[in-house]
Amino acid sequence: MGQKIRALIVDDEPLARDRIRMLLAGVNDVEVIGEFGDGHTAVKGIRELNPDLLFLDVQMPSIDGFGVLHAIGAEHMPVTVFVTAYDQYALRAFDASAVDYLLKPFDRERFLRALARARKQIPLRPRQSDAADLPARLLSLLQQVRADVYLERLVIKSAGRVSFLKADEVDWIEAAGNYVRLHVASESHLLRETMSAIEGKLDPHKFVRIHRGVVVNLDRIKELQPLFHGDHQVTLQDGSRLTLSRTYRENLERVLRRCL
Repeated sequence: MGQKIRALIVDDEPLARDRIRMLLAGVNDVEVIGEFGDGHTAVKGIRELNPDLLFLDVQMPSIDGFGVLHAIGAEHMPVTVFVTAYDQYALRAFDASAVDYLLKPFDRERFLRALARARKQIPLRPRQSDAADLPARLLSLLQQVRADVYLERLVIKSAGRVSFLKADEVDWIEAAGNYVRLHVASESHLLRETMSAIEGKLDPHKFVRIHRGVVVNLDRIKELQPLFHGDHQVTLQDGSRLTLSRTYRENLERVLRRCL
């Protein structure tokens, strides 16, 4: 038997990772060399392990599939099968490219078809000059699709009334138990969402998590000032002062670098 295909699994849902790993367990020429539950660790893992094949969830909190592609760079991306919950309208864009996708929930037959398509690309990737263009085309494609994916409006229900709020109008968001509190100018609104859920629905090029319980609109940041132990103070244009924790500093710096 020849050298095995080295595969990574990236999905924030443990059951989804288990499903892919179980299906790959019956494939003799594929070896799972790692799995990751978020985009941040996935970027590090892809760089260190250099896999041949990547099963990548598109919508994840903090750094989603788009962010992973940006961070790794087109020329370094392995052959990728996207795992997604997008509807068929959005997926038509994927059908126009050489990449495959798995629409959740998927069965074994559909999985093996995607794997077969990916397997054909893997031997060509190191030798064909146009192979490195594939991830670049995918990135362009995903950027076209993302407008249909991320929330542009938020639905606020209060006292029997329903109002609509443009996502871009939100200054920052904080966790509030089983809710999140949206800060919009001098007003605030409660929304029944978890922090991870709302973060995953917002465009990561516009909104970034700076603390376990805080997401901020990048356009509202006025300045950063160092505090203690790697933390920073984030001052918004309206004077609000938030804390950028050391844990999330790299996350903010990565997004800011893309904006420069």
